[in-house]
Amino acid sequence: MRSHLKELLTQAIEKTAKGGELDSTELPPLFLEPPKQREFGDLATNVAMLWAKNAKKPPRVIAEAILKNLEDPEGILARKEIAGPGFLNFAFSPKFYFRRLRELAEGKEVKVDLGHGEKVQVEFASVNPTGPLHAGHGRVAVIGDVLARLHEAAGFDVQREYYVNDTGKQMENLGRSLYARYRELFGEKIDFPEDGYPGDYVKDIAAEVKEQKGDKFLTESKETAIDFFRQYGGDSLLNTIRSQLGDFGIRFDSFFSEKGLRERNEVVQTMELLRSRGLIYSQDGAEWFKSTQFGDDKDRTVIKSDGELTYFASDIAYHRNKFERRFGKLINVWGADHHGYVPRLKAAMQGLGYDPNVLQVVLVQMVQLTRGGEPVRMGKRTGEFVSLEEILAEVGRDAARFFFLMRKSDSHLDFDLELAKQQSSENPVFYVQYAHARVASIFEQARRQGVTWSSSEVSNTSVERLELAEETELIRKTIQFNDVLEESVRELEPHRMVFYLLDLAGEFHRYYNRHRVISDDLALSRARLLLVENVQKTIRQGLDILGVDAPMKMASRSEVDSTEP
Repeated sequence: MRSHLKELLTQAIEKTAKGGELDSTELPPLFLEPPKQREFGDLATNVAMLWAKNAKKPPRVIAEAILKNLEDPEGILARKEIAGPGFLNFAFSPKFYFRRLRELAEGKEVKVDLGHGEKVQVEFASVNPTGPLHAGHGRVAVIGDVLARLHEAAGFDVQREYYVNDTGKQMENLGRSLYARYRELFGEKIDFPEDGYPGDYVKDIAAEVKEQKGDKFLTESKETAIDFFRQYGGDSLLNTIRSQLGDFGIRFDSFFSEKGLRERNEVVQTMELLRSRGLIYSQDGAEWFKSTQFGDDKDRTVIKSDGELTYFASDIAYHRNKFERRFGKLINVWGADHHGYVPRLKAAMQGLGYDPNVLQVVLVQMVQLTRGGEPVRMGKRTGEFVSLEEILAEVGRDAARFFFLMRKSDSHLDFDLELAKQQSSENPVFYVQYAHARVASIFEQARRQGVTWSSSEVSNTSVERLELAEETELIRKTIQFNDVLEESVRELEPHRMVFYLLDLAGEFHRYYNRHRVISDDLALSRARLLLVENVQKTIRQGLDILGVDAPMKMASRSEVDSTEP
């Protein structure tokens, strides 16, 4: 919908500029958005106001010139008008809606191709392999996965990567925790490390080692034993994480090891490169990167006074490795606690000579689990938090994925476990899935009544019989799919697709509850079957991008009505 109008307006703006009606040939950016109030039309633009300064004319004069040069040979616009200080409002004609509906039904819809095959990497869910995944990890994981799916749907060549932090102090603490629990299994009284990992999963892994290796590590040196447990525990937990993410419908193309990065001397080489560029200096026995030179609020340590590399040093080398793999766009999905980390990392990339704008970071806020409005804090196996595994076991994959996506990523999310299990209009994922299943039941009803329709009969279907305002709105909603897809990719905001599906499902449920799809009027029945099938197809496309199933049949404890979710 937006692309059609954008093409007409671009031609009008270019014609206006070339016609000498304005003092500026510097074309303004063209943004099209739905007006806040539906009565103002389908799309609006402030292009005249953006052009006013360079053109040295009032916005309304510019808007009039654009409209004068706007040609609409196919009659897609029913209304075009100037509003306020110079907004341009447009409403599409029924002819346009009917044509687009036929194109959708015939499979002639133009695919979104923002990417043109450009390589994009999405790095997400890169949890340290020191424990099971929790709700916050689950939200980061599904947001990263859906960003990858959105980019694939928009024509990008996407690689999904998991960065494995398999070295450093946290892994050392894991090794010490496992070693302590292992010795405890042989009756020793131990002082558990203060910064150790107390969850039952640590005891389970220690028991595995006892079963496989017996008392071997009681006689080994402490250093040798901890080194083994660090490696064994890290591998075991990474396998658990892979399995949990697999159950969540998430796959990766590569797992990138920080330990391997260091063993290949890539961190040392990267530090040498920065040093050769005069961007590292020594102070108080440590070495510092001059990140303030690139807009950061202070310089950052890369090598500690004891000679140990910082995590930041490894991250610089890792991202240098990414840039050298020639991705057109790098997307990192991180927890919101990494907010201050973004400018220093971009500064390092600029210092290495890369375009820092290639790197885009999506920050994800925390999740508050509730049950009937009451906070849920403790899990059964971790001793500290409710694991993603427990959430999936209770509410299922579809509800978990959908709920994690129901707010903008940088907004806090309340996830009610009881609501996620409800089979009613109060449950948003059920509300959308039921719209898809309801269309299937309509077609089953039509078959029983001897009313048939298929996509091969589009040309013989009188779509012009769809005269109701609700039918026009349903068509309008279905043809907005590509616009929503583009916006979600450009803004890196997967929640837009969730909001869109909720709007479309709501429009459909209201229509269904007010009007009969199958009636004695055969021509009208067939037109309405065409309409609802395309609603179903659009919902299925959106749910597929979200990684959520689109069922053909659902068991319901209460009928879905016009109540908003």
